Amino acid sequence: MHTFRVWVPEATNVDLVLRDGVLPMRFAPDGWWERQVVEAHHGTDYAYSVDGSDPMPDPRSPWQPDGVHGFSRVFEPDRFEWSDDNWTGRDVRGSVFYELHLGTFTAGGTLDAAAEHLDYLAVLGVEVVSLLPVAAFPGVQGWGYDGVDLYAVHEPYGGPEALQRFVNHCHEAGLAVCLDVVYNHLGPSGNYLGSFGPYFTNRHTTPWGPAVNLDDTGSTEVRRWICDNALRWFRDFHIDALRLDAVHALVDDSPTHLLQQLSDETAELSGELGRPLGLVAESDLNQPSTVEPVSSGGMGMTAQWSDDFHHALHSLLTGERFGYYVDFGDPAVFAKTLTRVFMHDGTYSTFRGKIWGHPVDPRKEHGGQFLAYTSNHDQIGNRALGDRPALTPGQLAIGAALVLTSPYTPMLFMGEEWGASTPWRFFTDFGEPELAEAVRTGRRREFAEFGWNADEIPDPQDPRTWRSSVLDWSEPDEAPHHEVLMWYRHLLTFRARMPELRDDRLESVGISFDPAGAWLVVARGSLRVVANLAAEDAVVPVDADPEYLVMSFGAAELTDGGLWLPGHGVGIVSV
Repeated sequence: MHTFRVWVPEATNVDLVLRDGVLPMRFAPDGWWERQVVEAHHGTDYAYSVDGSDPMPDPRSPWQPDGVHGFSRVFEPDRFEWSDDNWTGRDVRGSVFYELHLGTFTAGGTLDAAAEHLDYLAVLGVEVVSLLPVAAFPGVQGWGYDGVDLYAVHEPYGGPEALQRFVNHCHEAGLAVCLDVVYNHLGPSGNYLGSFGPYFTNRHTTPWGPAVNLDDTGSTEVRRWICDNALRWFRDFHIDALRLDAVHALVDDSPTHLLQQLSDETAELSGELGRPLGLVAESDLNQPSTVEPVSSGGMGMTAQWSDDFHHALHSLLTGERFGYYVDFGDPAVFAKTLTRVFMHDGTYSTFRGKIWGHPVDPRKEHGGQFLAYTSNHDQIGNRALGDRPALTPGQLAIGAALVLTSPYTPMLFMGEEWGASTPWRFFTDFGEPELAEAVRTGRRREFAEFGWNADEIPDPQDPRTWRSSVLDWSEPDEAPHHEVLMWYRHLLTFRARMPELRDDRLESVGISFDPAGAWLVVARGSLRVVANLAAEDAVVPVDADPEYLVMSFGAAELTDGGLWLPGHGVGIVSV
């Protein structure tokens, strides 16, 4: 027996549509409709018809085997036999994240194919596997940020049981799992929510149109739809943390913000399950209140991404100063983001044209509450060509050293650890010709404004755009990729063994630098991370006489008062 329930507050009639017939549903309190079916069980296909409409997927569909326009399917999560009873969870603060996209991480493009590389990740030193969204989205290949069935697992990835298997394998390998979820908007294709109830409101707008209804009439059930979704990933799939996409687009004027509600409910479930559960926010607001406790008026997030750190490091290494990089690139800016998180913390943002952000108080916030990275899916994929930073192996090594010895929670983007040559491009798979053309022309128009030739912009709908983004797993065995990979492994091993490098107090970090940007030195206890940012050999001065060279990428030699490094060289010394 299975009980079907769906929230349709304004409907006159709601029918349960099965493969072999149609059954009327009974109106229940608070706008819900119900129907028990004795013959229904795991694997039963169903849909809903609202006031005579064509069959539509369940807004809480747990399984969409035929895509976002097809019937839903009953999924019973308790059927899976977990073997992770010894998994006690992981506090994601300070843990090493590895962001990956299932459709391009392997040639197979599935959860099971990705699981074959878990031992590799564990040996590398990864502690948290961070999956881009798996919620069902249109077509086969895409980033996943246009998902429309938020409770379902994208069928081409393997469906819901494959996600359970993957998480189980991760826990057996000692790896936590963070899942990217998107609650600020839904994709344009397969989005039937408006036919069921007031899931959206015109009270607020977002770059994607009307906002998700968090504070208008009917918002109580919409908020419940979101929070239940989050808790389900934790409970039924044993997920350890959620990465919440663009929380600044969750427009909510309620007395209790959605994030605060979700934080409280996650903490309650964490107590019930007896393991830590994390909420990692992506926010453009540069607000330390995002990670401050709800009891103190904050949003209660476990951690948040720090794009300012990325921008400062990226500009320092590449010299790029266009777009949102315009205020970055100076070594003093990097020094600020290394020790105080945000560059824009109440200062003027040229790109935004206004004062932006608030300062981080090092007496209240710790570095572990902020994620640092040299790249991520956005910072690569949203470039015109989806190209990874054009850096020398030495510059890649410098970037890795500065991230992995920082006081922050470090994150790697798949393939960066060997300096992958494959791009990571924007790709979609919309079946509607008019929508496909709109995405194609919009992408070209966007970058034409920055001087790009439209013909140079990869077509998101062309399967070759996706295929070109798939990692080449032969590269880690080849020079110079292998040397970069070994550097990452040594750094991660060293970080794990050295308490000084895991000290996330912002006040525990010191930095000196050449104002012209030729070199910099980061102090972490008795350790100094020494980087020659210039292309020429140089002796980089160190504030105390180095006792010995701990490790270096390539050649390095101790000298009186400093460390000799080749161009784009980096080393760690003990003083």
